[in-house]
Amino acid sequence: MSSDFVNLQATITPKPEFVAEVEREMLAMVQASRQEEGCLVYDLLRDELDGQVRFHVQERYRDMAAVQAHRDSAHYQAYRAKAGEWFASPTQVVRLSDVDVAEK
Repeated sequence: MSSDFVNLQATITPKPEFVAEVEREMLAMVQASRQEEGCLVYDLLRDELDGQVRFHVQERYRDMAAVQAHRDSAHYQAYRAKAGEWFASPTQVVRLSDVDVAEK
């Protein structure tokens, strides 16, 4: 299955002392990002292993222009400006291709 859709999976690993701040800011990002015209999916998930919390964002956009609009948005820029010292490691972002994706 080939499409112009863009799927991104971001893994965010906050420092333990910033977990609550990252979660609060990410919940705000979820709400704002879901309102973007080209954003089809923006889901926030969380896991914890050996005391280390990680957040995972599953994103799906109509096309690369929609991804760029997300990155240029005021809410994304504000989040990036606030979050500088909050991370234990750089955010990992993977671009994924559709193989078999359910339509919602």
